[in-house]
Amino acid sequence: MPCHSQPTRTSTSNIFKLIAWRGIPCSSKYSPLLSMGSKKKTNAAAAAASTTTTTRKRPRRITRTKPKYNDNEEEEAPTVSDIEDLGFSRNETLEIRASLLEWYDLNQRDLPWRRISSGGVEGKDGNDEEESERRAYAVWVSEVMLQQTRVQAVIGYFNRWMQKWPTLGHLARASLEEVNEMWAGLGYYRRARYLLEGAKKIVEGGDIFPKTVAALRKVPGIGDYTAGAIASIAFKEAVPVVDGNVVRVVARLKAISANPKHSVTIKNFWKLSGQLVDPSRPGDFNQALMEFGATVCTQLSPSCSVCPVSAHCSALSLATKQRSAQVTDYPIKVVKSKQRHDFAAVTVVEILEGQDTTEEFQLDGRFLLVKRPEEGLLAGLWEFPSVLVEVEADLATRRHAIDQFLKKSFKLDLKKSCSVVSREDIGEYVHVFSHIRLKMFVELLVIRLKGGKHVLHGKPDSKTMAWKSVDSKALSSMGLTSGVRKVYSMIQKFKQDKSKPINGKATKKMTS
Repeated sequence: MPCHSQPTRTSTSNIFKLIAWRGIPCSSKYSPLLSMGSKKKTNAAAAAASTTTTTRKRPRRITRTKPKYNDNEEEEAPTVSDIEDLGFSRNETLEIRASLLEWYDLNQRDLPWRRISSGGVEGKDGNDEEESERRAYAVWVSEVMLQQTRVQAVIGYFNRWMQKWPTLGHLARASLEEVNEMWAGLGYYRRARYLLEGAKKIVEGGDIFPKTVAALRKVPGIGDYTAGAIASIAFKEAVPVVDGNVVRVVARLKAISANPKHSVTIKNFWKLSGQLVDPSRPGDFNQALMEFGATVCTQLSPSCSVCPVSAHCSALSLATKQRSAQVTDYPIKVVKSKQRHDFAAVTVVEILEGQDTTEEFQLDGRFLLVKRPEEGLLAGLWEFPSVLVEVEADLATRRHAIDQFLKKSFKLDLKKSCSVVSREDIGEYVHVFSHIRLKMFVELLVIRLKGGKHVLHGKPDSKTMAWKSVDSKALSSMGLTSGVRKVYSMIQKFKQDKSKPINGKATKKMTS
């Protein structure tokens, strides 16, 4: 019998052959073993067992734990490699497609953008090029509005928008101020700006609406989600659309416990969603998946008893087998980053015109508005003069800060260029953004300019700031943010309260 087949006799050459047969490189790690010469068979067997153990591949498995991740951490999600192996079988794919499309056909909500995007406009050919672009425009507007906003809140805005700018060409001729006014109250104003910039670029490029995801991604403000929605719904390209609702549905179908904010996890959600898209009805399927997540497979109270795809839901299967498991465990909860707390002194400056009078309230007052920088939070929107202050800033400190701001920005010196009619501390208001909690200290400053209105005509800081003065009627009709509107409503209420009769007499003077 050949010597390498005899495990009872071990030599240096035989061990070397064993290592080579196992495919292990001969390195210094194994040099002690090779220098042993002829040893007892127990040592040789142990060496061979050790060699075998180091080369054996550990089978992958899907972890069903429920970890929490901090949104700020850059650590790699522990189940990323497992997600890459996930997929829907052909039978699963066909059944999920059929079930969701059948459910959607019976339960879809009647929404104005769907009436347009369906192509069923009376007197119009649904296959006409012009009508296809009209559908694409409607999908674009609606999908941008629906980001971070409830459907019911969007319907009125969408109808007013389409009435004012029914086509892409109409929108391209609008000004940013007009668009912001129309958008006022929806929040996330950068979305409106990108819509306008995108419309202008398409029109300037030949007025031909891009029809594929690749072409749409070249338009400013159109990302993967919006590009997928437009391409699939308006132009029937078989591409996925992934939003929060889709992530939730797919995570539960496959019981995915990886961090949904991790970049690799997000990439695989797109891959899995792409497997499900129906090639014959891609737009309807994408809408079905999103609608299903919004109305049935909800975040906190999923309606599993009426779910059309419950037979394919791994999260539901786990929940029925394990007491500790719940469908709502998926997708896992991500610890949100802590909100930043900011504090601002906001001064509503009312400029009185005409002759000096003893009357406290006049109808000819104009309000000073400042335009925010073109980049950053609430870019390009109008607000009352304000400055950030420290958390413990008292009234005197806040007033000093705002006085310096007015002097620097408008050359408005409260001691020299104007007379102060009144100055009142109105109160506090907290406005919450997605990542900032802003506490505003509001005051009303009523002044009369010395030398007339021309004092403010110059623009000493025009390179970094734009401003204007408007009357109360114009202010009420402007597209202001909800925070600015709240501040103005506080001013109006204060004036109304001050003008109410006290013991049969109206108050005469606000304290200064």
